[in-house]
Amino acid sequence: MPELPEVEALKDFLTEHLVGHEIVRVLPVAISVLKTYDPPLAALEGHEVTAVHRHGKFLDLGTADGPHLITHLARAGWLHWKDRLPDGPPKPGKGPLALRVALETGEGFDLTEAGTQKRLAVYVVQDPQEVPGIARLGPDPLADDFDEPRLAALLKDERRQIKGALRDQSLIAGVGNAYSDEILHAAKMSPFKLAAKLTPEETSTLYEALRTTLTEAVDRSRGLAAGRLKAEKKSGLRVHGRTGEPCPVCGDTIREVSFSDSSLQYCPTCQTGGKPLADRRLSRLLK
Repeated sequence: MPELPEVEALKDFLTEHLVGHEIVRVLPVAISVLKTYDPPLAALEGHEVTAVHRHGKFLDLGTADGPHLITHLARAGWLHWKDRLPDGPPKPGKGPLALRVALETGEGFDLTEAGTQKRLAVYVVQDPQEVPGIARLGPDPLADDFDEPRLAALLKDERRQIKGALRDQSLIAGVGNAYSDEILHAAKMSPFKLAAKLTPEETSTLYEALRTTLTEAVDRSRGLAAGRLKAEKKSGLRVHGRTGEPCPVCGDTIREVSFSDSSLQYCPTCQTGGKPLADRRLSRLLK
């Protein structure tokens, strides 16, 4: 799933390639991705793109005197830039193509979604706050006013495990499964630790890990073409998705805890005092 760093890089890429150009055609291929109907997609046509913004994991294309085109790529969605779009309209079918946006230059982009769980979402709205997911977003962790006291205030009454708190978009916008693993590894903190029980020193360490991990990931992604961002994300991860590999800090074997639709990765030596965390799903399978 694209998270804050990748969506930030896509925002920068699209700012360079879209701003100042006119949208001449918006072609829906998978109707299921459309989450709004008024204004219609056609309301974007004939309008110049004036700005591209990021709200958490949402991409926001603003137009001159027209609506916003907002996209959430979800778990398996992606944006593919085309220097030259194919001639003729795309054919609806069972392929991954969901939406095509064409510019007056002949350039444009496709939104695609792999797999069977179709969660890619597209909205056409006059105000981004009309999108429920944006309206309930918490603060952006890379914003100038997101300081250590603000993080402490957000976590002080959180009775959840810190892994879940970091992933809650209404608490902190933009962090998902992968970067929460990376942040907690950098902070040397168990993903099962209760957020409200963090000491001031632990909160300070977590804040530094949060800002540093995300900033470094954004810096690695900045300037890359859209098609290279997935590979960059994977290559930069130290623990997430690396079950069974050695920890790059201490050399211990990276372990995993599985859930119904996701998993987390961590280093026992760095994060849990050398003790493996209980994997209830695995335990049930072994019974």
